[in-house]
Amino acid sequence: QVQLVESGGGLVQAGDSLRLSCATSGRTFRLYAMNWFRQTPGKEREFVAAISNWDGARTDYADSVKGRFTISRDNAENTVYLQMNSLKPEDTAVYYCAAVRTLTSTLSKQSSGMEYWGKGTLVTVSS
Repeated sequence: QVQLVESGGGLVQAGDSLRLSCATSGRTFRLYAMNWFRQTPGKEREFVAAISNWDGARTDYADSVKGRFTISRDNAENTVYLQMNSLKPEDTAVYYCAAVRTLTSTLSKQSSGMEYWGKGTLVTVSS
């Protein structure tokens, strides 16, 4: 069982930056590909970013955040990060961290493919 705990959300103004963290339990963190998703009321949970297992050599982003968000991982700290720059009001959402154990560096954008989820952290961007 892997437990995920997000932190770092808050209220910011448009153009500001935030860094979300997702701390994980267990000693097998490096075996998991890690993803960030986000959700607003009445909408489906949507993919934000993904990073491959082990050294995180592969990353992928939703078009809406490319060039503004960066996902990274620190295997020594069992933590994945989402650096969010140039935030926009449309980035307002609850952000969720998710994990899936993979044998390759394949990335998935599908929420249905994730094995473990955190409880989320709220990001609010005011205009």
